[in-house]
Amino acid sequence: DEFDGPAGQSPDATRWGYDIGTNWGNFQLEYDTSRPENVSLDGQGHLTIVARREDYLGSAYTSARINTNGRFQQTRGRFEARLKLPSGQGLWPAFWLLGANFASAGWPTCGEIDIMEYRGQEPNVVHGSLHGPGYSGGAARTGRYTLPGNGFDAAFHVFAIEWAADEITWLVDDQVYQR
Repeated sequence: DEFDGPAGQSPDATRWGYDIGTNWGNFQLEYDTSRPENVSLDGQGHLTIVARREDYLGSAYTSARINTNGRFQQTRGRFEARLKLPSGQGLWPAFWLLGANFASAGWPTCGEIDIMEYRGQEPNVVHGSLHGPGYSGGAARTGRYTLPGNGFDAAFHVFAIEWAADEITWLVDDQVYQR
């Protein structure tokens, strides 16, 4: 229901916002936009985020980063998304949570939970990570899940966490791979 609507329409602005620009700390090559060429509904209940090779405001590529900042906030519970991921060198899609106090506390103090991070050059592997003071960046608490058979680009999969008061559980298609 979240992404029902005609093809080419933007996601519901009361629920979704955008990070516009570049340089989010990961040395990306794309400029993130809110243009329908990069982020729109497909008319079949899916949100499509497209990376494009094009010159745009000094970048050689464009894509999109959507967020719920200021629109949705939840501590604990289940967070999930059903995603079909692209494959290819340089692609780095992710589904993650960032502390609501990011603007005042900064990163990594605000905390970050990576529900799913994926590198397109490893189409069968996803990572789930926890970042905070003393365990961020390359020192994050991270688990790895390797999908048997075809890669994550072949079909949709459900990526989730279940966040309790004293633990976080990471799942792919309801299979636990890290706690």
